[in-house]
Amino acid sequence: MKDFNGKVLFLDRSDINTDEIIPAKYLTEISKEALKPFCLEDLKVPGFNPKTDIAGKTAVVTRANFGCGSSREHAPWALEVNGIQIVVAESFARIFRQNMYNCGMIATELSAAEIDEVFKTFSGLETALSVDMAGGMLSFSATGKDGAKIAKAYPFRLGEFESALVTAGGWVAYAAANY
Repeated sequence: MKDFNGKVLFLDRSDINTDEIIPAKYLTEISKEALKPFCLEDLKVPGFNPKTDIAGKTAVVTRANFGCGSSREHAPWALEVNGIQIVVAESFARIFRQNMYNCGMIATELSAAEIDEVFKTFSGLETALSVDMAGGMLSFSATGKDGAKIAKAYPFRLGEFESALVTAGGWVAYAAANY
């Protein structure tokens, strides 16, 4: 199973589509590694620079309908090869969400109010996310601008099959172990 704990990249926008995650002109690449430098290069979010802001991040927190647009495996692959293992959003495009699980990654939802709270509390701070798969908890922590420690936890749930895919490390590993 992958390590889902780490630093958070905040993308404060809804409807981030697969062409923004990995532009279509790179879909001819034949390895995940070849996608790495192009992840989120066309994404327009104020203050976001894909050349400097992705490195070292394990998680993305965003708004509604993440991964909409064309259905392609390349979008989660581009995130994965850049170290992103979990995306937390209000909602996901159905096929993108399943492609995340097929790669052994987590796509999980919090309510709009919870996402608002996470953005208001943590955006702009170096924020860490700790994922407790067994307990179903997402724990965010940071040090505020005043030096005070800030922490908030939110329950999350994966379906039984999604959890099995994540635990196995993705569809290929799951199939190898079960078929």
